[in-house]
Amino acid sequence: MLYRFALMRVRDASVAEDLVQETFLAALKGRQDFHGGSSERTWLVGILKHKIVDHFRQAVREVPTDDIDAEVDAYFNDRGEWAVPPSVLDNPTKNMEQEDLRGRLAECLEGLPERQSRAFVLTQVDGLAAGETCKLLGITSTNLWVMLHRARLRLRHCLEHKGFGSKG
Repeated sequence: MLYRFALMRVRDASVAEDLVQETFLAALKGRQDFHGGSSERTWLVGILKHKIVDHFRQAVREVPTDDIDAEVDAYFNDRGEWAVPPSVLDNPTKNMEQEDLRGRLAECLEGLPERQSRAFVLTQVDGLAAGETCKLLGITSTNLWVMLHRARLRLRHCLEHKGFGSKG
């Protein structure tokens, strides 16, 4: 479970393995601080989240080079919200519990450019604030908005191609 969690966020099997290993080492070193206020699973996921954030902080900055597709404006309003939301995103909590959707979303995230995927997962899946995401990725809030805009469009197309949501 921890490996899948890390892999979805970092998109690199060896890095995900390293992060999980670091998580277990940190848990072993800090086991005296675990007082049972949550489940061990929740505690380990919390440690892993911090390890992932640390990993992103250390990552080398990349320069995005792809252009915005002309059709983007048809999918989003002037505030950056979905003009017509895909039905697959209507209830993210319920849908993320569905194993098939989770697998398809992971496949679609793998098809995104690295920084778009990171931005989307950090803000939309992990619920990280925009400011913190910008710090982690070394970008401005405008860059984050553009990356999320592009990621949403590509994810929508990918998920629709895989049979989720509606095309209109």
